[in-house]
Amino acid sequence: MSGSAGGRRDASTRKADPDTKRVRSAEDFDIIIGFLGFWALVLLVTTIVMEVTGQPAVGWALGLLAIVLALWGMLRLRKKLPRRTSRRLS
Repeated sequence: MSGSAGGRRDASTRKADPDTKRVRSAEDFDIIIGFLGFWALVLLVTTIVMEVTGQPAVGWALGLLAIVLALWGMLRLRKKLPRRTSRRLS
């Protein structure tokens, strides 16, 4: 039992490599960008369908605008991060 608790303590006290944090941060940005891109596509299709069928689409269009602006901001922030390496985290 004491071996497993000591293993956890050793793992938590190890310092992370700064390069690993940068790669992880870039991957987190990529996940958020993908999430926002998916919802932008969903809202685009919904807005188009609402417009074509003559239903009110202002709310959907404003939601789409918010998502697109968030996506644009995330892409701008992502460009400031260093390029990803080919190394994968384990």
